Amino acid sequence: MTGSLSAVYAVIRTGGKQYKVEEGQTLDVELLGEPGAEVELTPVLLVDGDSVTAAPAQLGQATVTATVVDSVKDRKINGFTYKNKSNQRRRWGHRQQKSRIRITAIKA
Repeated sequence: MTGSLSAVYAVIRTGGKQYKVEEGQTLDVELLGEPGAEVELTPVLLVDGDSVTAAPAQLGQATVTATVVDSVKDRKINGFTYKNKSNQRRRWGHRQQKSRIRITAIKA
């Protein structure tokens, strides 16, 4: 094993989903705020660097900070509903609003 340092990563929960993030990473999450805003992502579920932090008491002090880079739309979902024998039809579409964020700091 060489003397290189391992990258620090964390597992966070936002928008009902869990993400594994590292510093400098960019990802799309549920809408968080206006572009340029600083957000603190909680709860932090795991922090891994030189040692793994997973205990609830230690994770209460852990923070992951991110900057909202842009506001984007997800892919379009098309839907169609109908009722048989009654000439009732409806087409609909939806594009979810997302925030593109860049992880700026992970502090255990």
